[in-house]
Amino acid sequence: MGRIDFGRKYLQLKGPVKLRLDVRSMVVTAIVLAAVLAIALFALMVGTLKLSAPEVFSALFGELTGIKRTVVMEWRLPRILAAIVFGAGLAISGSIFQSITRNPLGSPDILGFTSGSYTGALIVMLVFKSMSFSTIAMGALIGGFATALVIYLFAFRQGTQGFRLIIVGIAISTILGSVNSMLLLQSQSEVALTAGAWGVGSLNGITWEHTLPAILAVCVLIIFAMGMNRPLREMELGRDVAKSHGVRFEGSQLLLLVIAVAITASATAIMGPITFVALAAPQIAIRFTKTSESLAPSAAVGAFILLSADVLAQRMIPGMILPVGVLTLSVGGLYLVWLLFRQARSTA
Repeated sequence: MGRIDFGRKYLQLKGPVKLRLDVRSMVVTAIVLAAVLAIALFALMVGTLKLSAPEVFSALFGELTGIKRTVVMEWRLPRILAAIVFGAGLAISGSIFQSITRNPLGSPDILGFTSGSYTGALIVMLVFKSMSFSTIAMGALIGGFATALVIYLFAFRQGTQGFRLIIVGIAISTILGSVNSMLLLQSQSEVALTAGAWGVGSLNGITWEHTLPAILAVCVLIIFAMGMNRPLREMELGRDVAKSHGVRFEGSQLLLLVIAVAITASATAIMGPITFVALAAPQIAIRFTKTSESLAPSAAVGAFILLSADVLAQRMIPGMILPVGVLTLSVGGLYLVWLLFRQARSTA
């Protein structure tokens, strides 16, 4: 996925923890994060109740009371923080899958893990007739992990090869798509409408009570993923090379898969299946940084994409708040067509 550039500049940090940081990746990450903060401030200011920047900062630091503080702290901030954290998490998940499969099409959307989470949520809503947020989230988590287990078992044969993982994932995703359609068609129209709306993927109605545990979980998983960055980069060079560098290939691969699936399932449990963020963000980060050495640029780009898409979805049609999944699906579909076309030309 990455390329070797012997003229790149690195920053070597010495101390208890030795780090070798790519300067270009750090600069790109800093610029994208600055853009994320700017968009977050804009999102806190605009809406039915318009606020100035000083009022927003006063609300954040507890100096403002009343309805303005409620709007900022209870309505807008949870949504913005969820978009940033879940966007970063999905991007890291996609980066892990693309590195393991060594294919830009490797992402939880394409491989079927997102569909598995949706199936788990649909079973809770349509079979067990429960509309409780906690049970739906639990169903999505179970569905995501169960799908990951099935795909891993089918794809495993003396190790998990990237191409086989993609083929098995696409097959399982297709089957789950049919199962999801069958569940929706056989349910009552009112319940099916609610389930279908959840399946589009949305940040509407996000509250601290529902989203804070998932945000904390995804943050912890992101930290674990960052700690596995070196083995992940070594694994991109192949099994033999990675093992010669002291990487426990099978164990590291399995741990990275678990982390990636857990991030995807946690985010999907709250938002519903948000597609194409995990597919596009790592590739965009690679084109900006000219390397795939770090997960940080992918995380920053993922946060930028999901937050920008949500802000745009709220204001694209006056008087209507679109689910963010509609926008990511539309734009991501075009990106997937371009990526497939580019892959076909490169192999021709």
